[in-house]
Amino acid sequence: MGNKVWWRVWPPAVSFAVFLALWQASCAVFAIDPWTLPSPVRIAMRMKEESGLLMKHLAATLQLAASGVGIGLAAGVALAIMLHLLPVVRSAISPFVIASQNVPLIALGPLLMIWFGFGLEPKLILLTLVCFFPIAWSMLAGLGRAEPYLREYLAMIGASKWQILRRLEIPASLPFLFSGLKITVTYSVTSAIVAEWLGASKGIGYYLVLKFKGYDTSAVFAAVICIVTMCLVLYGIAVLLEKWVVYWRPQSQPLRPGEKR
Repeated sequence: MGNKVWWRVWPPAVSFAVFLALWQASCAVFAIDPWTLPSPVRIAMRMKEESGLLMKHLAATLQLAASGVGIGLAAGVALAIMLHLLPVVRSAISPFVIASQNVPLIALGPLLMIWFGFGLEPKLILLTLVCFFPIAWSMLAGLGRAEPYLREYLAMIGASKWQILRRLEIPASLPFLFSGLKITVTYSVTSAIVAEWLGASKGIGYYLVLKFKGYDTSAVFAAVICIVTMCLVLYGIAVLLEKWVVYWRPQSQPLRPGEKR
């Protein structure tokens, strides 16, 4: 088990270390102005100085993103089941659902603030609109992938439509649902930051705007690193949750050098 983890970890770890070393060396050799491109060491020092403030704003963004994912997950699952059970409704509202995903967030955000004010409501609505679509469409695809002969067998022994949905179609859709969830958790962070740009008094997006306007490039890089780290952590949580819930799904193993399938 340890060797398998090692073969997965060391290539990206080495490439990342080389990238940081080249970045640090370039800043030193070419005497790049820190205002233009700060070195990794300078960014790390700035993160240490601003650690308390960064954690405060990260917590606010994480709370907003988690709320959006939770509401989007519930809305996406409910919509997928409804569209699966009611094909006529699916044909009627699918174009509107798809069209809603093509409205730029930067244009939709101000409209929501005009309609709902500058509080939490417009931000949650914006996040829900972004988060529910990958979940709904992924699960809808999964609901239609249940084994046809199992569906026919359940119908033959007298199972109702709801029993087939609960016992066959929903379990079959779970791998697809988690594929959508892994996309959603990363979307949620970037969408939360956009919402904070449009109007907020806390959050990493608010912090990012302040530091950008103050020409504090090191702090801007620190915020970007925190955002990327948050996305990776949320993605990792979604992966672990998938392994826990969809425990029957076989996991493909990466090949070691010299191994054959």
